Amino acid sequence: RALPAMSVNSSCQPLVELRQVNVSFDQKQILKAIDLHIYPQEILTLVGPNGAGKSTLIKILLGILKPTSGEILTSPGLRLAYVPQRFHPSASLPLRVKDLLDLEPCPKQHKEDIIQDTGIAKLQNHDVHSLSGGERQRVLLARALLRRPQLLVLDEPMQGLDIQSEEELYAYVRTLPSRFGCAILIVSHDLQWVMQGTQRVVCLNHHICCTGTPQNIQQHPA
Repeated sequence: RALPAMSVNSSCQPLVELRQVNVSFDQKQILKAIDLHIYPQEILTLVGPNGAGKSTLIKILLGILKPTSGEILTSPGLRLAYVPQRFHPSASLPLRVKDLLDLEPCPKQHKEDIIQDTGIAKLQNHDVHSLSGGERQRVLLARALLRRPQLLVLDEPMQGLDIQSEEELYAYVRTLPSRFGCAILIVSHDLQWVMQGTQRVVCLNHHICCTGTPQNIQQHPA
């Protein structure tokens, strides 16, 4: 269901709102009574143990799964983009970086701007399989940004990266809301990111245990 259209002065209206969302599989409850809102241009981090339902929650937000019950409201025409935790196309598939980017149609100038901005100009003729972890994540991020997303979902984007690549990617991601006008939902186990690079944290373990600023979450009993 769509949220009412945003007026110029209603900047605090969420892009997405989940109301009492429940998800069950084979009579096992994965998500329970989830109330969540994501606002324009904020950086929100989702944390929780393995098996807490983080991936399920992302699939709900992306529209891949439907909740068992509850309500999902989105702003009209909401544009989403997703950077997966893992991307391993078949080694038998000849796929250059430029081929991967061409799968996302967009104006030529916008594509050129994103390629330059993400620093992947020299990688365009490289085979995707030959990229390092940091290069691959930048390429996937560039492809996501081609969609001009209002909400960008990043699933453990730093996993498997070396320290330098992590630092560079963290620094770049932090600039995206102000430069491209998108909100970011990032799934992370990295406490450095949670404490320094995000505005709000949601702790999930099938239900939302607590939510708030990193400083408040750090002191929370949950």
